[in-house]
Amino acid sequence: MQFDQLKLSATIQKAIKDKGYTSATPIQEKAIPPILDGRDLIGCAQTGTGKTAAFAIPTIERLNLARKEGNWKPGIKALIVTPTRELAIQIDENFTEYGKGSNLKNTVIFGGVKQHWQVKKLKEGIDILVATPGRLNDLVNQGHIKLNNLKIFTLDEADRMLDMGFIHDVKKIIAKIPKKRQTLFFSATMPQNIIGLANSLLTNPVKVEVAVVSSTAETVEQQLYYVDRENKRALLHHIL
Repeated sequence: MQFDQLKLSATIQKAIKDKGYTSATPIQEKAIPPILDGRDLIGCAQTGTGKTAAFAIPTIERLNLARKEGNWKPGIKALIVTPTRELAIQIDENFTEYGKGSNLKNTVIFGGVKQHWQVKKLKEGIDILVATPGRLNDLVNQGHIKLNNLKIFTLDEADRMLDMGFIHDVKKIIAKIPKKRQTLFFSATMPQNIIGLANSLLTNPVKVEVAVVSSTAETVEQQLYYVDRENKRALLHHIL
């Protein structure tokens, strides 16, 4: 499917075109229409499949529509939670690019750095927030972040989130966001504990699966080396 076949505004179509996008990837083709319709969605897709655009583009479109309809209050309207600093930065950059011309403000917060500049940005007024779980809870507890006007909640890389021990942080976040919201849930794998978490979050979701569970994205090249345990470090050094 071509992007110009999707029900997107001229502003977003231009931003997509400026990025050089023409054809939607499978996850984008299957996920964007139901998200635009306001449906909850559970997506099984790996990093490298175009997943970020699959939720970022319709999120921007729905926020633009809400503003035009007057359904708009100050504060964070879209929250994306992801497990690592690197992913958070990448997602925030994509929101900036897809949202050109939309006049929506986005920023990213993550741990491991001083919070001053992040708090400063939040105080300027943010519509879209990308965050790692620990720093998000920290700034919520300090009173720097309020989520009472949230419209869209996206949990990205849910399986990695659980593997990294963020389950309690995620549950704390869920307890602080409005029950009436649109929820988007993405995970590369769907073990039972992930399915349980998804079921507790989503209402009558559309399920989208674009690759075999636990398979690697086609953009990733893999090689296998058989080596004795005592030679693993030497092999790693040689490869690096």
